[in-house]
Amino acid sequence: MTEDNTQSAQRGSARHVPVLLERTLELLAPALEGDRPVLIDATLGLGGHAEALLTAHPGLTLIGLDRDPQALRLAQARLEPFGDRARLVQAVYDEIPEVLTELGFPGVDGVLFDLGVSSLQLDEAERGFAYAQDAPLDMRMDPSVGPTAADVLNEYPARDLARVLRVYGEERFASRIAAAVVRERGRAPFVTSGRLVELIYDSVPAATRRTGGHPAKRTFQALRIEVNTELDVLGRAVPAAVDSLRLGGRVVVLSYHSLEDRIVKQSLVGRSRSTSPEGLPVELPGHGPELRLLVRRGEQATEDEVTVNPRAASVRLRAAERIREVTG
Repeated sequence: MTEDNTQSAQRGSARHVPVLLERTLELLAPALEGDRPVLIDATLGLGGHAEALLTAHPGLTLIGLDRDPQALRLAQARLEPFGDRARLVQAVYDEIPEVLTELGFPGVDGVLFDLGVSSLQLDEAERGFAYAQDAPLDMRMDPSVGPTAADVLNEYPARDLARVLRVYGEERFASRIAAAVVRERGRAPFVTSGRLVELIYDSVPAATRRTGGHPAKRTFQALRIEVNTELDVLGRAVPAAVDSLRLGGRVVVLSYHSLEDRIVKQSLVGRSRSTSPEGLPVELPGHGPELRLLVRRGEQATEDEVTVNPRAASVRLRAAERIREVTG
């Protein structure tokens, strides 16, 4: 990253407004009132939530995870005043058990997930996450690992590419877009986003282009999820987070599209129910709910917050508290 881009990212960090910050602090606070609490910020990003949590709880140790080395560098600078109370690790959030073992923490009192693409990634054109600027088709959250979005577009068979767009982007015209991509890559491989955006625009009917936002939005979401295996990782990460919680510990998850929210809901709701056979007059020992849901439905941001922070428009918040330890 160039010096100009670094300075721009640092300014962006200073301006960054964490989504649903006050509600997140409110939900986590009861779990962080004990002696020397520990919390995992599983998606550290620019460190906005982390900074607020460390400020609100002077005895807190925060373990911050992010797979993006650029985000970690910026968050490290932001959280430097907190010294060793902020322990930052480059890791994907399904690696929570390994990180806790390595750092010597047998359990934690809170876990926070703020999912999706970060403001940093959207604002840095060369990362290729945003369809509004012509940039290399990368989309890797960790730029040193795995295939890029260009690799997916240039190498996937039409059937697999259509599946990615349909399942991860909920794109109605997935087959049409995939066929156009395969046809065009035969002329020249895809390298930058501008050509892809133009192709999508031409592939989507005019009537559809006039509603529902930018026609490339769903395809870019799908490619990002595929490149970073986001849903597979999330499906492992939420159970791992719950398993790491001590009795009374809390987990808060901010999701930004229905696919993420569905996985989170299933994970939390499933563990908030009894596993005793139906019809028994008493709860079988060891079969009671592990979690108490703190939010019955995915909470949304208020109109006022969306006005101040447009990224909050699509957020859904879910939270739960650990009420039973599982042994054996």
